[in-house]
Amino acid sequence: MLKIDLNSDLGENTPDRLVSDDESMLSIVTSANISCGFHAGSPEGIRDTVRAAVSGGVSVGAHPSYRDYQNFGRTAVDLDSATLQAHVEYQLGAMDGLARAAGGRMTYVKPHGALYNTIARDQRQAEAVVAAVRAIDPNLVLLGLAGGVVLRVAQEAGLTVAAEAFADRAYLPDGQLVSRSQDGAVLHDPAAVSQRMLRLVEDGQLEAIDGSKIRLEAQSICVHGDSPGSVAMAAETRRVLESAGVTIAPFAGAR
Repeated sequence: MLKIDLNSDLGENTPDRLVSDDESMLSIVTSANISCGFHAGSPEGIRDTVRAAVSGGVSVGAHPSYRDYQNFGRTAVDLDSATLQAHVEYQLGAMDGLARAAGGRMTYVKPHGALYNTIARDQRQAEAVVAAVRAIDPNLVLLGLAGGVVLRVAQEAGLTVAAEAFADRAYLPDGQLVSRSQDGAVLHDPAAVSQRMLRLVEDGQLEAIDGSKIRLEAQSICVHGDSPGSVAMAAETRRVLESAGVTIAPFAGAR
């Protein structure tokens, strides 16, 4: 039986910067990557999203970032390893506390934005992030880009890993994501996105931006909460997958 998780980046709203419909997305996805405050969100808003996720039976994941609120965590930062590890540990500790206070548990970690993309190819920063996860809780699952360096580093360090694919992002032929600065990097059509994800789940293939086919093995599919039309894309993706007999369930179970 085919099985896949659906995840979304949530907890990123503030009164002056509304980017996602967390309530609607939590009724669709099975895992929530919740901001830890460094790139977006406020303590009270993040807490509310954690509570809603726990109440709805959605798996809670930490979404740590570079300390880059102004740029939404999408600017790469060349931090030394000790500083990066401390920053990630700080964010994971905050999310762990919020999840426990809500009566749930943090089950996984998915880095955000520029940090996510950097550790998909940078060994040193990947090692710092993995060290932070191990220090907080070695039982946490690390979710990262399929084929990324950080998944190999995490496995070698004894962590459980899960790979993800992006429903709303275009891919390069080497399996990396197309930069958001390029045309066509972000996808918006719910029908096209859902069929693309069905092919991925059934055949393990995606079409790259140049038309070539790439192979990806993923346990989770992400629809960014801040993408235009994200709720429609997530809902249609879930509908199409379930109609095809695919089971939608968290990759990281309750703890």
